[in-house]
Amino acid sequence: MTRSASGWIVSSIVAAALLGGCAIGPDYKRPTVAEPQTFRGQATAEAASLADAPWWEVFRDPILVDLIREALHNNYDVRIAAARVQEARANLSIARSDLYPSFDYSGGVARSKVGPGVQGRPGGPVPSATNSYFATMSASWELDIWGRIRRLNEAARATLFATEEARRGVWLTLVSDLGQAYFELLELDVLLQIARNSTDAYQRTYDLFLDRLQLGVASKLETSRAQGALGNAQANIPQLESDIVAKENQISILLGKSPGPILRGRPMYEQPVVPTVPAGLPSTLLERRPDLRQAEQQLVSANARIGVAKAEFFPKLSLTALFGTASPEVSALTGGTATIWAVAGEFSGPLFNAGRTLGFYRASIAQWEQARLQYEQAVLGALREVSDALTALGKLNEAETGQDTAVKALEEAVEHATNRYRQGLANYFEVLEAQQQLYPAQNTLAQIRRDRLLAHVRLYKALGGGWSLTDAQWRDQEKASR
Repeated sequence: MTRSASGWIVSSIVAAALLGGCAIGPDYKRPTVAEPQTFRGQATAEAASLADAPWWEVFRDPILVDLIREALHNNYDVRIAAARVQEARANLSIARSDLYPSFDYSGGVARSKVGPGVQGRPGGPVPSATNSYFATMSASWELDIWGRIRRLNEAARATLFATEEARRGVWLTLVSDLGQAYFELLELDVLLQIARNSTDAYQRTYDLFLDRLQLGVASKLETSRAQGALGNAQANIPQLESDIVAKENQISILLGKSPGPILRGRPMYEQPVVPTVPAGLPSTLLERRPDLRQAEQQLVSANARIGVAKAEFFPKLSLTALFGTASPEVSALTGGTATIWAVAGEFSGPLFNAGRTLGFYRASIAQWEQARLQYEQAVLGALREVSDALTALGKLNEAETGQDTAVKALEEAVEHATNRYRQGLANYFEVLEAQQQLYPAQNTLAQIRRDRLLAHVRLYKALGGGWSLTDAQWRDQEKASR
């Protein structure tokens, strides 16, 4: 390689570096989104937030904590999300490699008895066969004058960050889904116990009426109605048992294992619930919720791809070089006379492609617009979810207080009606009416308590719970606690 050629290459590299100081395309700026002073349903703005607490402090049931820990290690969605992160990291490495020269090697041996043809086709025969040997090393490098490759790297890096946030979103969703399923299972246990208690009560009433019928004191109408109420209560039990099995199977799948029974910890009415919890500031929601951070990184990627599409309007400059040996004899490959080399610089750009390049550019702008609107929509959805959960948490506390009073009053009414009936001071209809009011009221109370627990879980998810935990702390709760 001559000195003049070497100088030309160095000069080209320096010129490209000077020209490539900035990348074509818009630099990312976070769009303005709705940031109210307080969440709707929040009394006053407060810096502290339920989201600051790690998940093992939000859920005080040790069995539930163990289930969540198991799910975070074995759940299939978690493992799929981890594989997507590895894919995005590999794609970033691919994009980054375009910033540097690439080197290739080749070698070969050929023996032929054919002359050169026209346009690469075989020619005619020659008097004798010839040998050829060659070994070469080539290099190529696209100089990133307009920042096209750097914008591709920026887009790939943002995609990696988006997949990492998506993985954290999967963790938070898994914790939320498992907590909700667990509390729904506890509610089904309570409903099953209510159904069994009501069946026992209707059985005693029916036995009492049957005895009185045989003694000629009660009528056949009273006995038949008591038997009908007993049958209705008995029919609820197998349905609830089926629902319990289905819920246990759902939890098993979340745990990444075959369907099977699920251990219980504290009963539903012993699970701690509070009427209000600190929600934090709405402005911090953008930094805490993984789905919002994921949507923003997708917007960053779309923004960078505008620069990629814009750079396609300008010429690309590439440098190529080849160095090696070629000879009809093997012994000559190491000699100076067999040395071959080539250096080339090439620039290319669009001249006319019927609007193809312009179409790509316009499509990239439209994709950015979609990503921006999706980000703004996600922010509004997050504000709504927090408001819904805050409001539900406060209102359900009032509802449970009223329903608990109603259940206690109806329990006393059933007891008084039964005593009056046994003393002959009331008929069966008073007893039946009191029982038919009590058991639905108990079911409603159980549903309200379940809804309070679920609202607490949804609020933790809506606020981006566990946002300050590292990736390792999410998975290894015991080490993080120590």
